[in-house]
Amino acid sequence: MQKPALQPRGALTNPEGRFETYTTRTEDDGWWREEDLPPLRTTVSEDSTRTIIARNDSPDIGFDRSINPYRGCEHGCIYCYARPSHNFLGLSAGADFETKLFAKPQAGKLLEAELRRKGYAPAPIGLGTNTDPYQPVERKLGIMRQILEVLSAFNHPLTIVTKSALILRDLDILAPMAAKGLVNVGISVTTLDSDLARRLEPRASVPAKRLAAIEALADARIPVRVMVSPLIPALTDHELESILSAAAERGATKASWILLRLPYDIKDLFEQWLEHHRPERAAHILSLIRQARGGKLNDPEFGKRFRGEGPYVEMIGKRFAVACKKLGLNQARYGFDMTPLRIDLFKPPPKAGDQLGLFDGGAS
Repeated sequence: MQKPALQPRGALTNPEGRFETYTTRTEDDGWWREEDLPPLRTTVSEDSTRTIIARNDSPDIGFDRSINPYRGCEHGCIYCYARPSHNFLGLSAGADFETKLFAKPQAGKLLEAELRRKGYAPAPIGLGTNTDPYQPVERKLGIMRQILEVLSAFNHPLTIVTKSALILRDLDILAPMAAKGLVNVGISVTTLDSDLARRLEPRASVPAKRLAAIEALADARIPVRVMVSPLIPALTDHELESILSAAAERGATKASWILLRLPYDIKDLFEQWLEHHRPERAAHILSLIRQARGGKLNDPEFGKRFRGEGPYVEMIGKRFAVACKKLGLNQARYGFDMTPLRIDLFKPPPKAGDQLGLFDGGAS
């Protein structure tokens, strides 16, 4: 039996990635004690990427480019669809994903260089599309703020998805950009139950702080939507209307939802989590997911992967629509706000020394 990693972490184990040749397993020989394990600490390494904007041609999301300041995420959300991306680094989608982080300290410089390239055509950049740009390490490293400073200087449109109240640190940048029609924000609220959230998303902001962040963003006139994502059958689905109502009361103007999906390693990690934290509901939860995913725990097909299909999904969709109409919330497609952002204001600012060179040229 593989022993669980120390808490508070989302993943209970740290299995090898699917690309690894060998597998190791800890066995209980009768002498094992949890206190014998060293503390599970977070480490941050430098990511030496040469480019910062990632491109995609997915037909079911509303942007074609994104930036992720970090690989891995200390929030430790057990359901996170980005976990398997750590396999490409030779690491586990389990505890490694939330403890072995990779930061991109040159993100600001790389972004400026890419935006200055001849022929660059602006379009909204998604931030937080894979890992959260406001995870705890951002408080110290400030890479997300560097990125925002560059985007602001260029009047470049962006969208942000997060479940962290740390976003309020950057209101001084975001509010002026919002006034120009350059930014909107999505705050993910999976549950209002703080005890459940601590187990699902151990190092993310508690639900109350996320709602407070929605209110502060709305007060700063920054368009904000609430994302009930992911919605977990038989675990959080009963909270759908309560979450929407709480967010609307605090100023959210839009809402979206995504059904839980469990690709690759995540299905095993989530099943372990259920057996540990909610064993009495495990079979029912997994059954409902399979009913909505064509008998599987994940359906990667475009147009289905975010929402699923079948009677259960139709029921959730109707409940969502009724609640949004009652609360005056405009719906956003899936988890992504399709509201047009302005691209006509984009303009590279003068480089350092440009004005000096102009004056020198005029004087000669």
